[in-house]
Amino acid sequence: MRNTALNEVFNLAKSNKSILFIGSDLGAGTLKNMSIDLPDQFIMEGISEQHIIGMAAGLAMEGFIPYVNSIAPFLTRRCYEQVLIDICLHDLPVRLLANGGGVVYAPLGPTHLAVEDIAILRAIPNMSIVAPCDADEMKRLISESEKYPHPLYIRFAKGGDKVISQESFGFSIGKGIVLKEPKEGLFITTGVISQKAMEAVKILSKNGIDCGVLHLHTIKPLDTELILDLISNVNAVVVAEEHIMNGGLSSAILEVCSDNIPMETHKISRIGIPDKFSDKYGSQEELLGYWGITSTQLAFLMEKKLNES
Repeated sequence: MRNTALNEVFNLAKSNKSILFIGSDLGAGTLKNMSIDLPDQFIMEGISEQHIIGMAAGLAMEGFIPYVNSIAPFLTRRCYEQVLIDICLHDLPVRLLANGGGVVYAPLGPTHLAVEDIAILRAIPNMSIVAPCDADEMKRLISESEKYPHPLYIRFAKGGDKVISQESFGFSIGKGIVLKEPKEGLFITTGVISQKAMEAVKILSKNGIDCGVLHLHTIKPLDTELILDLISNVNAVVVAEEHIMNGGLSSAILEVCSDNIPMETHKISRIGIPDKFSDKYGSQEELLGYWGITSTQLAFLMEKKLNES
């Protein structure tokens, strides 16, 4: 997913001299061809994330479109004030390319887990947040990002994930995608957890339970109209995310429902990362399994919720 994103930035830069790539302490081979072919549009900084956010904001004020790449916890926690004041306060078209969203860097422990990134960025006006489900969708996102007029946070997964998106679904920042039409129940997910939701749908279908999946690649701004319509027409909803449950996707869904269809909120169950620091090391899948963010658990929670309805 990351390689797809960076290569697409390179492709855009070939035909748009306003596009810049700014990397922070990345590997020596990152976008090597771009550094050779477009040296004036390629900038590699050291371990100085707060500086590059300010620099990117200044370049955006001069008409450039900077794509800044570093790991997610450094682009969010470490640079929060710069993102808020330098980029978002001025509503600048800076794109934050965040490696390792969620628990991708599980072997490195809690300092490198981006499990609250969505929550803290949701709180900033003008910021948009996107988490594609696979490399193909990432390609469509980067293409659309060229003309997007606002700050944009793009959350990367580990890469190599199964492709579940389709070009026929289209892609538009702020618009959700129904990967499977719901009947009895609806999973609402984002990022690569949409893949687990699709697996859960297959598990449930073996028991004669027909459920659908709403993939919200854009967490902010939310596709409120689509969310409300789908929730109103099913018996149960499970919101799943690779993020702490306070302040993330499920919080956003509950806020939308509370404001618009408060009598429907009883349908919603949530599954995500608990409100505590990780006390485990291991792989991404091991941590997700430890917290119960699996296709089997998603299916179990949905069946339980449907039985309660």
